[in-house]
Amino acid sequence: MTDIEMRRIIGGSVTLHDARRKVERTVAVEDFEIGVFPITEEQLAEILPIASRHPRRPAVDVSWLRAIHFCNAASEWEGLDPVYRFDGEDVSWDATGDGYRLPTEAEWEYACRAGSVGPHYAPLADAAWTSADAVSSPQDVGGKLPNLHGLFDTLGNVWEWCWDLLDPARYDDYRVFRGGGFADDSWSVRASVRRGGGPRMHHEDVGMRVARGGFDSSDDAQGWSARADRERAAVDGPVPFGWTPLRRPGR
Repeated sequence: MTDIEMRRIIGGSVTLHDARRKVERTVAVEDFEIGVFPITEEQLAEILPIASRHPRRPAVDVSWLRAIHFCNAASEWEGLDPVYRFDGEDVSWDATGDGYRLPTEAEWEYACRAGSVGPHYAPLADAAWTSADAVSSPQDVGGKLPNLHGLFDTLGNVWEWCWDLLDPARYDDYRVFRGGGFADDSWSVRASVRRGGGPRMHHEDVGMRVARGGFDSSDDAQGWSARADRERAAVDGPVPFGWTPLRRPGR
């Protein structure tokens, strides 16, 4: 398989914002590794039966479930133990394992910010492919400035799936994606903006970036907690401005 270039990120802390509940929390993040680039069409095609028409573009139309399967397959390819376990379509993460995986939301934002505190780590025109560039598709990775961690395309070009649930009280099993895409304006292409979709949903501007790193607990790691997910699912409240209410069958 074409090498997945990874960068080691030294741990620290990051403050995450929950728009619906109007709360913020500061998360301690341990050392981990994350991809220098989003996974490309070429890399996806080497692992999963998907054609690669533009090898250096970020892979898109990738559902969260397909991204999870890619992570396990890439781990097996490199002789690593897969970290995801399946019970039907229910997925659990063995956070003690060191195989490829999706970053947690806290890892993603911490890596994206690279010490910056504003919405962008550099002037947006220099850092990200957005609607201002008037492009009609994702662009080859690495075409804009990297952040201070040496990561490319964390802002713009394509949104990137994370492990975390978006908002289980309102959106059931929807998972988070971050970073903004090539067709988005400056309001959406910011380090703190959250969006999401169902595990089987796929979009022309949503791809993935992989991470690695094992931790002490499989129930609480890098800002994610199974217990917190259950607690959040039990809390109801208003939908934030700009969010589309979840449409369930029969409603």
